[in-house]
Amino acid sequence: MPRIKLRKLTGSDRMKYLDLLWTSIAELKTREEVKNFFKDLLSESEAIMLSRRLMVALYLLQDKSYGEINRLMSISEATIAKVHRWLASGFGGYENAIKKFNQAVVRRAKNNRGKYLEPYSFAWLKRKYPLHFLLFNIFDQLKRKK
Repeated sequence: MPRIKLRKLTGSDRMKYLDLLWTSIAELKTREEVKNFFKDLLSESEAIMLSRRLMVALYLLQDKSYGEINRLMSISEATIAKVHRWLASGFGGYENAIKKFNQAVVRRAKNNRGKYLEPYSFAWLKRKYPLHFLLFNIFDQLKRKK
């Protein structure tokens, strides 16, 4: 899709496009609806790019240094600075999203039989995708029986 020149966009067109986007997102009720919407709207690389910005915000809110974030994610310090600037002078969207993400992780942990698994850890992946790890899971069950 070609880039749009913001200078050539009228104020009413800008409002119309942004209203369509914000209202469409706001009307989605479930995680599944949101996931399907963004899968249709964004390419995988665009979704990952946005997710990486959220991860940078999460690390910054955890008081990690630019160097630590750079080592953890192989992301430029310019990108980290841009996210930091949005955190400092934005509209609070990052903080709100990160806070809600952390609450969802805690909620999921409580729903998973009280056993908390670090997101994206090997144990978490085994539980989330049991068929992909079928042989591991069978072996684990056999070990527990003995």
